[in-house]
Amino acid sequence: MRRREFIALVGRTAVAWPLAARAQQSTPPLIGFMSSRSPEDSQSVLAAFRKGLSEGGLVEGKNVVMEFRWARGDFGRLPSLATELVSKRVAVIVAAGGDPSGLAAKAVTSTIPIVFAGADPIKSGLVARLNRPEGNATGVYILANALESKRLGLLHELFPNAALFGVLLDPKFPPTTLGASELRGAATTIGQPLTFLNASTDGELDDAFAALRQQRVTAILLEGSPFFDTRRDRIITFAAQQKLPAMYHFREYVTDGGLMSYGPSLGEAYREVGVYAARILNGARPADLPVVGSTKLELVINPKTAKSIGFEFPPTFIARADEVIE
Repeated sequence: MRRREFIALVGRTAVAWPLAARAQQSTPPLIGFMSSRSPEDSQSVLAAFRKGLSEGGLVEGKNVVMEFRWARGDFGRLPSLATELVSKRVAVIVAAGGDPSGLAAKAVTSTIPIVFAGADPIKSGLVARLNRPEGNATGVYILANALESKRLGLLHELFPNAALFGVLLDPKFPPTTLGASELRGAATTIGQPLTFLNASTDGELDDAFAALRQQRVTAILLEGSPFFDTRRDRIITFAAQQKLPAMYHFREYVTDGGLMSYGPSLGEAYREVGVYAARILNGARPADLPVVGSTKLELVINPKTAKSIGFEFPPTFIARADEVIE
């Protein structure tokens, strides 16, 4: 065999061998999906994630398998959930529902690739740099708690004469500190009185509801937290019963009957998470994948809910909305 023909044969074999080896694998790769949230409030998130996977040629049940773990708003469960996934020998861990999930995964493995979806990953310590994450973690930076002053401004625009806004926050969710500080500064600037109510458990949420009634707040602003996401129905129901205008951080609250939301598109964020998980399973290294920012922001309103509490969105405000839930 001539030298040129031999080199060409070796080259074709080097390319074909990994593909053939993958085709001959008896079992498809396993994705460990762990979240601070619950499956009941994450169906749209999962659909978006699977869409991202499919863009990379991976379909659950066909050429990839998924193992799920849900903390249901209890961040203390995350370390054990991460340990369980590592013991399953997953090929990649998807850490969803905020920084606590990603940090729990990173604490138990420095070798298994991690794709996270959370707040500022540099401040939380998930990555060293956005453009070159290093280590075994990368993912999507979701701008949720960093938008609190904007949400307050929109609520104040609609209710400029409100005597008191009630702010629900979860002190166990790390980004809350930044959001609360931002809210205090913005409230001082516009002269809007605020009262802050902490809730990290169901009992504390009941107490917060009682305090909101007792203090006669005139509107509610919800700071983003996976705990609140898992109690979404309870919060929306309380606002409806009290006929209180409420501003939320994700559109899912509005589609479920909330008044309005302003924040990142979770669908777009988790599609990107799926894309990254697929790229890693197809051979990319997390350290070579820059952290992606969730740049798509959306204002979503529900005129039907507004009518039920005796309010009507101004036409100019409706025109600014990215989506109107009819």
